[in-house]
Amino acid sequence: MGVTNKEITPTFSEQVTAITGGEWLNRCFSCGACSGACPVSQAIPDFDPRKIIHMVRMGLKDRILRSDLLWFCSRCRSCVFVCPQNVGFADIMNVLRTIAIKEGYISEQELRDKGKIAWVERDQCVSCLTCVRVCPWNIPKIDAQGVAVISTKTCRACGICVSECPAQAIKLNESEDERLLAACGASAR
Repeated sequence: MGVTNKEITPTFSEQVTAITGGEWLNRCFSCGACSGACPVSQAIPDFDPRKIIHMVRMGLKDRILRSDLLWFCSRCRSCVFVCPQNVGFADIMNVLRTIAIKEGYISEQELRDKGKIAWVERDQCVSCLTCVRVCPWNIPKIDAQGVAVISTKTCRACGICVSECPAQAIKLNESEDERLLAACGASAR
């Protein structure tokens, strides 16, 4: 697929590098170590960290921020450990996700529908703090009304809080990548 001048946002790379987590974007020299270590790219060939960085540097803002590719990254950080330049691809993905949410490329409801964030059914939450205790990333918090809340920006959709919530107040839809992987497994049989 070709690229037209209308698709290029020349300042996009600068926007990403100006945000904490994206500052090392321009260190990348496209060696491909991140792509080789990425478990997601093994399962979903269209997900290629090297190509995503290239798209950001080319200024393809709309194309990357509208893409489902942003939401396939599992944030396992395998890419971080193999990068000879300490680019921090997982952090760059977080920056891209933040921009996509902030600029309205995707809504919280769309993220829920895609199974990319968990949420709390407020009327079911009993304020037991189980989600706060079990989350390895300290994402669930208790608000002023004493009810758990989960940040759209930081939720990893891992499902730990969902499975541990004794009141079953935390919900998480099946993700698109789980459906894709299940379909691949069914067709392999």
